[in-house]
Amino acid sequence: MSNGSLFRRPSALLPVLMSTAAASLVVEYLIRVGRVRQPDEGTEAHLFQLLMAAQVPVIAYFAVTHLPAQPRQSLVVLALQCIAGVTALALVYFLEH
Repeated sequence: MSNGSLFRRPSALLPVLMSTAAASLVVEYLIRVGRVRQPDEGTEAHLFQLLMAAQVPVIAYFAVTHLPAQPRQSLVVLALQCIAGVTALALVYFLEH
């Protein structure tokens, strides 16, 4: 099974989509509000936290089910999932600094 066919699995694609949605929330917030410090977290912050936390069990499920059978292809997918998550987190980090 190739990387492309492995990405057709919902457990492979969903974390990347969730990270993209979280990053788009950050970008949308920057465009709409700017780099203004808020005294209270808004809806975007809560949605970001939920999206980032909810993908952890999906990634774990993918790793448990696909890593033993297809280690090389699964590691590529896991790396892309991690890159997408780190990118979303980096946006928030650089927003605060």
